[in-house]
Amino acid sequence: MKNVKKLISAALITILATSLVGCNMIEKTPAGIAKSTVAKVYNVKITRGQVDEQVAAVIKQFETQYGANYKDNAEAMAKLTEQKQQVLEGLINEKIVNYKAEELKVMPTEAKLNEEVTKQLTEIKKSLETDVKYKEALKQANITEEQLKARIKPSIIQDALTAEVTKGVKTDEAKEKAYYNSNLTSYTEKPNRVHAAHVLLKTEAEALAVKKRLDAGEDFAKVAKEKSTDQSAKQNGGDLGFVAYNDPQMDKTFMAAASALGVGKISAPVNTQFGWHVIKTIAKEEFPVKKFEAVKAEVEKTLITKEKQAAWTAAMKKWTEEAKITKYEKNL
Repeated sequence: MKNVKKLISAALITILATSLVGCNMIEKTPAGIAKSTVAKVYNVKITRGQVDEQVAAVIKQFETQYGANYKDNAEAMAKLTEQKQQVLEGLINEKIVNYKAEELKVMPTEAKLNEEVTKQLTEIKKSLETDVKYKEALKQANITEEQLKARIKPSIIQDALTAEVTKGVKTDEAKEKAYYNSNLTSYTEKPNRVHAAHVLLKTEAEALAVKKRLDAGEDFAKVAKEKSTDQSAKQNGGDLGFVAYNDPQMDKTFMAAASALGVGKISAPVNTQFGWHVIKTIAKEEFPVKKFEAVKAEVEKTLITKEKQAAWTAAMKKWTEEAKITKYEKNL
């Protein structure tokens, strides 16, 4: 069951804002603006009004963050522009999912939808322990219970459609063994860890210069404090402490380099989404790999999940192409 933060986060992604100014439409009345088409999916309209119905929560957040004159703030409006695109994409995806759920005859009945919404809402309230905490969570997210219910419903429909699309997904032992052998560090008796430190630079040239200084014998912590752009690690001389090889919070390229490095060694510059790193491996903790038979069920579950995700992604791509989507973004 999704926790309340994830559900509210999902709600906000669909409730994201659209600008209330700068419209180029002929009709300037609120009614005219609400009826204007922002997209067509399977030749069915999505209107500005459907977007605006979900705007209030984010508008309130922007008013709190930037003030009542947030429309005059370039940063605020840039964020609104980005967010309203997400609203539109969310509504388009909902239209596609609903259309295919009806076509494939897996659309839950209204009674079933309401039953599932009630069940999930009960779990959310239970996770927050008290009604006061639940109401406070809604208040902090600037959404009402009715808005939360409305955002739960599409996920229930999508779950039903996903189950239909992926019902034939399966794997076999050959695939499982191949995956196991390619991901041995995921199946150790304890998570393998590396104690790493790094210096983060903006350019490769800067990283090469730092590497040269370190190779000449300068103290790693001293150089990191002087040169690193990673403020959180800089205070500790670039020391990141022990990090699991498969930590999902860490950049995969960085971890591959750090885990492959010998203890006490310093890497050549490593490029990631954050910049250029010079990495030092201070220590490692590596453990024996479990036998395939001991983790077969876990590997199977992982592969099934990956295959289902691939099947769903492929189906959505196909349906999106079939939907003949037309966007009228100037009307947002």
